[in-house]
Amino acid sequence: MPSFRSSRVVVDDEVRPASVRWENGVVVAIGDGLADHDFGELVVFPGLVDSHVHVNEPGRAGWEGFATATRAAHAGGATTIVDMPLNSVPPTTTVEALDAKRRAAEQQLGVDVAFWGGVVPGSADNVPALVESGVCGFKVFLIDSGVPEFPPVDVATLDGLSIHLPILVHAEADDLVGEPGPTYAEYLASRPPEAEAKAIRDVAGLDSPVHILHVSSADGVDAIATSPGVTGETCPHYLTFTDEEVTGVEFKCAPPIRGREHREALWEGLLAGTLNMVVSDHSPAPPELKRGDFATAWGGISSLQIRVPVVWTGAARRGIDFAMLSRWLSHAPAVLAGLDDRKGSIAVGKEADFAVFDPDGETLVRGKDLKHRHPLTPYEGMRLRGRLVDTVLGSPARMLTRND
Repeated sequence: MPSFRSSRVVVDDEVRPASVRWENGVVVAIGDGLADHDFGELVVFPGLVDSHVHVNEPGRAGWEGFATATRAAHAGGATTIVDMPLNSVPPTTTVEALDAKRRAAEQQLGVDVAFWGGVVPGSADNVPALVESGVCGFKVFLIDSGVPEFPPVDVATLDGLSIHLPILVHAEADDLVGEPGPTYAEYLASRPPEAEAKAIRDVAGLDSPVHILHVSSADGVDAIATSPGVTGETCPHYLTFTDEEVTGVEFKCAPPIRGREHREALWEGLLAGTLNMVVSDHSPAPPELKRGDFATAWGGISSLQIRVPVVWTGAARRGIDFAMLSRWLSHAPAVLAGLDDRKGSIAVGKEADFAVFDPDGETLVRGKDLKHRHPLTPYEGMRLRGRLVDTVLGSPARMLTRND
């Protein structure tokens, strides 16, 4: 029966000394005794859960695939990822497309993988069958997604769904978004924070649970705070960079990276519980699509492997503890995806997935060392606080369905 101990284990929403034993991939005891392996003062988190990852296979495996994405996840302490329904071809808007996704993932997984479904115009009738097939919820765009096979839907379509699973909303109001120019200042101005806030208010009254993806602005935080029942996430790049630090198209994402006051509002939103998780929105593309100017380059930032040290670098400066970090990086994403009966916390009966982290170490980011398919990263050359030491997956990696 394998076991470990550490003086700093995140258990019961606190950090304390503990020894953990597991059998057949499931935790069977948490105590104070000796163990097979002693991690000393390293922090042991539950295996991290990243509920916002674009794997893109099948169809665009040249952008990212299951083998490389899950290898990067494992290298970064994530033991479970939830795959977005785009930019794969076909998108996961039918059971047939979900089956194709699962076939593509077979024999390639380095960590556990679950799947989001998607809703596009004309696909609402597919939702019940996708729910029955075990998707975790449904991703939608209120604005052009950037790929023709995943067009946006209107709020009336979403209002007609009335499902118990979460609807994940890319929240930018189309009528407030303009055409971008080639410079970052022009791109930023074309996607103002008011567009995010208006879209959040537009979906706040849906009958289904609503979760707002990649919140980027103080306006977005305020809109969620005044919308009961709506949850929200943000991403490492919004918590790290400001518009003043954007030096090239490797920083391009949608919504865009904004000013310092927005970054600080996101941290405050996390501390207040208005935002409840930090996920990567790992969205890779080949280098040839990440060239040119801000009007033409593909948007998306890859940070699946470095989510912990990026967030810890900012969190440590603000006196944030490891228990809160664990809630943002593991527990809340597991709850959103309906995987929390087995993932997201260290507890008897939960799966034996762990991330071992040295908070006093250092991570030097070099794109060539990252495990995802393409090396381009806005974090190139940064020295981040903390270092992932080990990732423990109690059972062989597999595909998951929602708890229900």
